[in-house]
Amino acid sequence: MPYDEITADRVRTMLSGRRDVVEKKLMGGLCFMVNGAMRCSVSARGGLLVRVGTAAHAQALGEPHVSAMKMAGRSVTGFVRVAPDGYRTDAALKKWIKRGLDFVATLPAKPSRTKSKRAAPQRKAPQSRRKK
Repeated sequence: MPYDEITADRVRTMLSGRRDVVEKKLMGGLCFMVNGAMRCSVSARGGLLVRVGTAAHAQALGEPHVSAMKMAGRSVTGFVRVAPDGYRTDAALKKWIKRGLDFVATLPAKPSRTKSKRAAPQRKAPQSRRKK
């Protein structure tokens, strides 16, 4: 199931001035990563997943159109799901983007994952099986 491309474009536009944002298809949607950490995701199931952190989790759940993010039937602390009515206006979407950015700014930057080229294992030459 594809993610909401209109919302993805809106998020992309609001983050367009930043050089540290990377998009990745993860968790059934399109994630926007900052310094290697997920800050929000446009979900295929509808809504916006926002990383608010453990300390702000309970407060965010008390806001309109917000519910707990669930994976495999379990609530994920630190992430909330915002229904489309919660970010219908640009001002509301900007608020959620800022909350995700504010939390991710508190995290240490993750090192980039570059694939290192490993030397191919050297094989031993087969020993000849000459009969003596």
